[in-house]
Amino acid sequence: MSSINQLDLLEAESIHIFREVMAGFQRPVMLYSIGKDSSVLLHLLRKAFYPARSPIPLLHVDTTWKFREMIAFREQVAATGDVEVLVHINQDGVRQGISPLTHGSTVHTDVMKTVGLKQALDKYGFDAAIGGARRDEEKSRAKERIFSFRNAQHRWDPKSQRPEFWNTYNTHIRKGESVRVFPISNWTEMDVWLYIQRENIEVVPLYFAKPRPVVERDGALIMVDDERFTLNEGERIEMREVRFRTLGCYPLTGAVESSADTLEKVIDEMTRSRSSERQGRVIDQDPTASMERKKQEGYF
Repeated sequence: MSSINQLDLLEAESIHIFREVMAGFQRPVMLYSIGKDSSVLLHLLRKAFYPARSPIPLLHVDTTWKFREMIAFREQVAATGDVEVLVHINQDGVRQGISPLTHGSTVHTDVMKTVGLKQALDKYGFDAAIGGARRDEEKSRAKERIFSFRNAQHRWDPKSQRPEFWNTYNTHIRKGESVRVFPISNWTEMDVWLYIQRENIEVVPLYFAKPRPVVERDGALIMVDDERFTLNEGERIEMREVRFRTLGCYPLTGAVESSADTLEKVIDEMTRSRSSERQGRVIDQDPTASMERKKQEGYF
């Protein structure tokens, strides 16, 4: 006789949340960042409505600076045909030539991610945006409710949040308002990896170690992913065995040195790690732009 374990409980809660979103909103969407959390979310989405095709589309806000392997993986998901994949790029930002290399992380993130996301939500009229944020990632994300209200300008007020008692969620909004929903809010990074292992979920190969061309910049190992990367004085490209714990725009995402080239080795490495999952995210280290302020302005 089998027993219910922690992953079973987390999975059941997440599937319940997906179904609550579908029942309570007119036009929901799942934000798809292509990372490991998104892969778990997509797996849960498919389970929630199986055997039917997912009624909730995916939305990728493409900053045009994602790793090439991420874009290839996105196209692979789209080719399965069992879920609609929408891609939105802030064309105003493209015309302005916004780049993380020349404009820095704050401007690039604001224009290509935050403004791009708000453009897409308005364009399609989405009233619920599901995302893969977890409370254990970062302190401002720990403040979010599972159903997190946004006003008509997509702003979040952390001091005015709705109570959530006994898994009862408030889905009432007025025209123009929306809700961000976090089905895996109660999961940890280790839960995510153990679930990926249990369910045999495919993830972007960048999570596994192999020799890659990197440049050491401001204490981070930045992978040289295409010809747009420019070297600063004194920098040189070297091959190192690295992998990524989190994925984003490649010039703003630091790799970690590792020999974990299989899922089992990654999980083993995780059990011994004492560093933050987001230590390599340059945008988290910008003292002038805290994650909480960015979230209040509309960042996911």
